[in-house]
Amino acid sequence: MALQSKHKVESAFSMSSMTDIIFLLLIFFMLTSSFITPSGLPVNLPSSEASDIVMQEVTVTITKDLRFSVNDKVVDREAIKGELTNLLKEKKGQVVLHIDKEVPVEYLVEIGGIAAGLEANVSIATKPYK
Repeated sequence: MALQSKHKVESAFSMSSMTDIIFLLLIFFMLTSSFITPSGLPVNLPSSEASDIVMQEVTVTITKDLRFSVNDKVVDREAIKGELTNLLKEKKGQVVLHIDKEVPVEYLVEIGGIAAGLEANVSIATKPYK
């Protein structure tokens, strides 16, 4: 008496669930990577113990050779106040300063003072200790 099962086990592996997971991970990384916008000019940031990531609405970059940029647009030192005024018009914003560690502190204070005068929150971009 030969007993045979009516239900055969299929040994094929379905990749559809794996592709769904990879697709969701891809979407997640694409969305979260847009929160961190690198500055347009190369800057050697100072280190700090607490390096928080903030939403960057406006970025001001100063390189060690004293080139200034606002949101990746290279401007003169005198034009920074006008650019920040246009960008922060009618709202309080977040200004993130990307300042090279070799730049004198007077430039940091000057740009921070301009942003604070426009009622913006000012943060300094740093890199964490290794």
